[in-house]
Amino acid sequence: MTFTKLLKGLVPVGLLTALPSSAFATANLASDDFVGISFWLISMAMLSATIFFLWEVQNVEGKWKTSLVVGALVCFIAAVHYFYMRDVWVATGETPTVYRYIDWLLTVPLQMIEFYLILAAIGLASAGMFWRLLIGTMIMLVAGFMGEAGYIDATVGFVIGMLGWFYILYEIFAGDAGKQAGQASAAVQSAFGNMRLVVTIGWAIYPLGYVLGYFVMVDASGATTAAASQTLNVVYNLADIVNKLAFCLLVWYAATSDNKNLNPASA
Repeated sequence: MTFTKLLKGLVPVGLLTALPSSAFATANLASDDFVGISFWLISMAMLSATIFFLWEVQNVEGKWKTSLVVGALVCFIAAVHYFYMRDVWVATGETPTVYRYIDWLLTVPLQMIEFYLILAAIGLASAGMFWRLLIGTMIMLVAGFMGEAGYIDATVGFVIGMLGWFYILYEIFAGDAGKQAGQASAAVQSAFGNMRLVVTIGWAIYPLGYVLGYFVMVDASGATTAAASQTLNVVYNLADIVNKLAFCLLVWYAATSDNKNLNPASA
């Protein structure tokens, strides 16, 4: 059986049956619930991107296949969690913090590993690079979750999370990953540079949502208001659609561009 036939047989059935059954039930989604609508739109965008990246695996060189599969995993994991988060929001109007951080704890490390994978595909990656990116990511996410879930002070969680983010930025700009990227092909350098911009500018949306939700839009007792919950979720949803889809599309761009450079006749 060819890879194309395998995808045709598994993608429509395998992906849909893996989603929560509640995603296909009739939900009481109000026409003016823009937060709930954003959850729904993003979940479908992530599911569509999953199918796209899996399909494109057959069109790239072997060294890029793992990177595209990881991109598909990022989008699929996000799609499943967004279906659950949409149901939580529509049913309760509360921020689905636990589901969101479970999603991030799986997808964000995978995205950081993409930096390692695209350099590994051209023989420029090291094991140390892999672990530094992974550790920085986990520090950022665990601190953020503990701050939002109330296990530690929100300010402490924010500060530690920001330090983890700055550590990642150092690694991909001035650290080993950034230095090795300078030796890559033009297509890989372009994709790597754009991915760094996503992690720098796109990821800045997350602390903005955190600040609005936990420091600015609070009541007299310091508790997060309903308006803050809406703002927080809209900002986080916007950040995810930019940072997950755009990031994975840049990996796909690097893979397909490298393929065209190796096979000019196919361009």
